[in-house]
Amino acid sequence: MAIIGTTIFSHILPVMFGFFAFILIISGSLENNNPKLGLGVILFIIACVFPYVVLSVLI
Repeated sequence: MAIIGTTIFSHILPVMFGFFAFILIISGSLENNNPKLGLGVILFIIACVFPYVVLSVLI
């Protein structure tokens, strides 16, 4: 069961966060919408750091 949890936290969630961050960054920069751009950048940073934090606790 731990294999399924680590796969979700290491492969699935970061890709989803990264995809939505990429969409928000593009949308925010094209519309000159700074809150949307900032949210995209923060979500991208979370997508990069999230697997290391969660997997260090799980394993």
